[in-house]
Amino acid sequence: MWGRMTDDLRSLLDERPLHRLYGRVTKVVGLTVESVGPPARIGELCRLSSAAGADCLAEVVGFRDERLVLMPMGELAAIAPGADVLATGESFTAPCGRALLGRVLDGLGHPLDGNGPVHAEERRPVDAAPPNPLARPRIERALQTGVRAIDSLLTVGEGQRMGIFAGSGVGKSTLLSMIARHTSADVNVIALIGERGREVNEFLERDLGEEGLAKSVVVVATSDQPALIRLKSAFVATTIAEWFRDQGCTVNLMMDSLTRFAMAQREIGLAVGEPPASRGYTPSVLALLPRLLERAGTAKRGRITAFYTVLVDGDDLNDPIADAVRGILDGHIVLSRPLANAGRFPAIDVLQSLSRLFPALADGAHQAAARQVRSWLQKYSEVEDLLRIGAYQRGADAEADVAIAMFPKVVEFLRQSADEPAPLEASVAELIRMAGGTA
Repeated sequence: MWGRMTDDLRSLLDERPLHRLYGRVTKVVGLTVESVGPPARIGELCRLSSAAGADCLAEVVGFRDERLVLMPMGELAAIAPGADVLATGESFTAPCGRALLGRVLDGLGHPLDGNGPVHAEERRPVDAAPPNPLARPRIERALQTGVRAIDSLLTVGEGQRMGIFAGSGVGKSTLLSMIARHTSADVNVIALIGERGREVNEFLERDLGEEGLAKSVVVVATSDQPALIRLKSAFVATTIAEWFRDQGCTVNLMMDSLTRFAMAQREIGLAVGEPPASRGYTPSVLALLPRLLERAGTAKRGRITAFYTVLVDGDDLNDPIADAVRGILDGHIVLSRPLANAGRFPAIDVLQSLSRLFPALADGAHQAAARQVRSWLQKYSEVEDLLRIGAYQRGADAEADVAIAMFPKVVEFLRQSADEPAPLEASVAELIRMAGGTA
């Protein structure tokens, strides 16, 4: 008996280190902390502790002249030169489990809603690899978003990744809330990155509502949070979505906005000494985007359909982030400021928008109807200026005459209030009838 206890004690001592190696804070430069030691790797969490008893978690983001460069996950007000730095030997993890449904978390996965602790079934590292590309099933089934313009003309498949491109104040958040409430997906995971603090409650109570929140997990990192927390919130939301996907669920991952995620990485990159490249964005930003975006999609079990909003400065769709994201994703939805100013919501510019999987998801009648409606919209846009000044002569162009006659019906079809559900089958049938086909 004593021999077995001795063996157990010896194995326990072998597993646990009998000493800890501490480093010392030497410098704080902008957003970063430099320390001499301890031995640590990129992405490892360290705990900073001051003589006053204050402590803060920080992540190793680089090295400079044999010193660690750390990015804090909290306030550094009480940290002074000489503060202890302890490497935890762990990477950042996120809580996962069905108990997260209906909860609002902060950017690090801690409860933000005051409803008690989060009971996680599992904790997963947030830095994970995307599924093997050869293990991804093909996307063959359409997802109902409940938005008539998307389901009929920009049909999205389960496991597809779509970008929502728009300037500020054009209706991105409202469109996301419509999808969250009316979707056919089992679970929504919503990441609000860099949002104004005032708008968080408005989105939860007015846009999402109790019905939408009940089947959603919301991760919030407001604009006043440190850059690392804003960055991690995107990975926390993606990790939670992956857990639900691995349980066989159909998941909607909605991120508002991907631009603020890129801005957070730009802050970190500039702080550790990266040279700015295109419009001030560092090379690490463009390297990090595919690492995040490729994690959504299909897998052996379950699917993640992702909607990422992209804030375009001055409505410039050739912004570096917008251009890079458009090349990675499986389609894009462009929201138009002139349409929003005219009171047409959702302000989706159908002619500038594209779903790369539409031909694989729509049957022949559906595709023909969509082509016809797009043709009317294009033809109307060509003669719109002439109509405004009264210079268009009816009868000069038969196709234009039909487009002008059908335009009010098309606009009425595309217009939809935020609380109006639109089933996928009904939207497609109405599109076919409007285009002159048979439902």
